[in-house]
Amino acid sequence: MPLFGNSFSPKKTPPRKWSSLSNLHLMDRSTREVELGLEYGTPTMNLAGQSLKFENGHWVSESGSFMGDRRELQRLRKRNQQLEEENNLLRLKVEILLDMLSETTAESHLMEKELEELKQHNRRKK
Repeated sequence: MPLFGNSFSPKKTPPRKWSSLSNLHLMDRSTREVELGLEYGTPTMNLAGQSLKFENGHWVSESGSFMGDRRELQRLRKRNQQLEEENNLLRLKVEILLDMLSETTAESHLMEKELEELKQHNRRKK
C-alpha cells in the first residue's frame, strides 16, 4: 500500500467564461486596424519643451516656432565651419612639420655617414 497514492492526477481547470478577455473582438474592423495595424504614424517626442516629429529621415519641430532655434542653428553651423577650417589648417601644419622632421633626419643620417667615412679615411692614413 503506497503512502501517497499510486498515480498523479492533477485537478482539472474550470472552463473559461469568455473565449477572450480582450474587447477587440467587439470593435469594428477599422478601429481594430488603427489599434493593431501597421499604420503607426510618425514618431514624436518632447525634448526640453520642444515637440519634435520624425519626417523623411529628420527630426522636425511640430510647433513651427523654430525661428529662435534657426538663429542658434546658423550660429552653430558658422562655428562648425570655423572649427573645420582651423582643423584643416592644423592638419596642414602637422604635415609640414613631419616633412621638416623627415628632411632633418635624412640630413642628420647623411652627416653621420660622411663623418664615419672621414674617420675611417683618417685611420687608414695613420
